Amino acid sequence: MTTKAEFWFDPSCPWAWITSRWILEVQAQRDIEVKWNIFSLAVLNEGRELKPEYRERIDKTWGPVRVIAAAKKKNSYEVVLPLYTEIGTLFHPGAKPVAKETISEALQNQKLDSSLIDFYDTNDFDQDLRDSTKAGLDLVGDDVGTPIISIEGVAFFGPVLTPAPKGSEALKLWDGVVAAASLPGFFELKRTRTARPQF
Repeated sequence: MTTKAEFWFDPSCPWAWITSRWILEVQAQRDIEVKWNIFSLAVLNEGRELKPEYRERIDKTWGPVRVIAAAKKKNSYEVVLPLYTEIGTLFHPGAKPVAKETISEALQNQKLDSSLIDFYDTNDFDQDLRDSTKAGLDLVGDDVGTPIISIEGVAFFGPVLTPAPKGSEALKLWDGVVAAASLPGFFELKRTRTARPQF
């Protein structure tokens, strides 16, 4: 039986990137169907009091999600995962900046219309971003960020991990998350991060 899952991501988030690579590893080994949704950290932090340096970082996250939203609208849902993978590869393993030129490179690599970069600085698709972000938050509450994963309608923030497990280790974690999702009273399992993202 196919297991239906959803994943909410902001391409600028290294933790979401790692978790997304884990889910793809699981999908290569198990019959799961994943729907990929945009989660905007910029939307999440609208109107919040943030330290200036963090506000600067968050404000830079508008452009990438705007371009993905535009690409989805102008093409189809099918471009979301490949474009996320391209952008994430450049941002994270590639250590390229969260900047317009990186997104232009991603569009070129995916052979998408280069004019999509025009939406980087516009708010044409900001309502789409708000709606998609709200859909994730409605499942888990507003005291989380990204990644968000939903399994058969039961959603969690996380798992937050590094590096992304492979092979049987990826399946072991998946089975644990599925088991947690099957318990109506399960809400949270957490410990302080002691490692930086490893790609």
